[in-house]
Amino acid sequence: MTLPPFLSYEILGNTLSQYLVAALIILAGGVFRRLLSRLLSKLLFSFAKRYAAGVSVEELHSLLIQPLSTLLLLVTLQIAGATLTYPHSLLARPGQIPWHEVLLGRLLALGFIIAAARVALRLVDFALLVMHRRALLRSQIGPTRLDNQFLPFAKDLLKVLLIIIALLVALGQVFGVNVTALIGGLGIGGLAVAFAAKESLENLIASFTIFLDQPFGVGDLVTAGDVSGTVEKIGFRSTRLRTAEKSYVTVPNKSMIDKPLDNLSLRTSRRVGFTLIFDQKTTSAQLHAIIAGAVAGIKAHPLVTQDVQMKFSALTLAGKEVTVQYFVETTSYDDYLNVKEDLNYCIVEVVEREGGNLAGAPVPVVAASGA
Repeated sequence: MTLPPFLSYEILGNTLSQYLVAALIILAGGVFRRLLSRLLSKLLFSFAKRYAAGVSVEELHSLLIQPLSTLLLLVTLQIAGATLTYPHSLLARPGQIPWHEVLLGRLLALGFIIAAARVALRLVDFALLVMHRRALLRSQIGPTRLDNQFLPFAKDLLKVLLIIIALLVALGQVFGVNVTALIGGLGIGGLAVAFAAKESLENLIASFTIFLDQPFGVGDLVTAGDVSGTVEKIGFRSTRLRTAEKSYVTVPNKSMIDKPLDNLSLRTSRRVGFTLIFDQKTTSAQLHAIIAGAVAGIKAHPLVTQDVQMKFSALTLAGKEVTVQYFVETTSYDDYLNVKEDLNYCIVEVVEREGGNLAGAPVPVVAASGA
């Protein structure tokens, strides 16, 4: 079939027929990209329903289909660009590739590597999401401590490895760097790099120590040095804590294992201790009755251990001191506060029933002066 004469008209070294072919490839690629995205959505969603119950279509689309569409778009542009001839400069030497063609080729290659790396990173996100949802279905009470700690750690580790691989590929394919020689050169300068990144390496090693030894996990209430809070994430370099003031504190992993660490969530019970001061008008009979009634009320609480102590410990000018100590069998701070409140009301009711009087602020004693 003979093409119309106007299609042979040249613009910037290419005929109109070449531009038309490139435009048709881009158009066909756009249509194919939409069809392939829908097909992949159905195939992947059927897989997700079979092996990863709980993963929605929206999550699947945002994680995988969008980066795959970008990758297909770049492939379409590269195929369409291969049908065109780049105009050569009059100053270019024979056989020399024009600089703008080299630049465009490298930009497309870099975009292709970035898009492929993005797809690989989203695949890691999708795989970890599937594992997390399977952990939720496997346990009625939610993911285990190992799931909460291992899955984010594995996710970060895989992403770092993929980014390093993509960076090395980009250096070799786009910028023409000899990757083998570069890696060999790192062995020569490894000592300098190790000294420069000493703290980062220490924190990385500490993260592996935390993962293997498991002194704490995600969700635990810990105190490390002067910082106390609930562990929300354990990363490569640092551990993130949510304090009681709802602030977000980042602590280097090295500090988490070098300093004495108190895992408050592993306590079998929480201690309550305080001192009551009765005025001098409270009689010994009233004190006996108050102590006996309060101890009985405290022991009757279902979350209190039986080692309850309430003793008449001191007789001072301020009044008669009675120390109170008991343990609440709970790891929940809210339950601990509720038990304290209930038993404080119980003690106040016993004191009121027996007619005791709690002392106010101590009155300073002033020595009498001579006449």
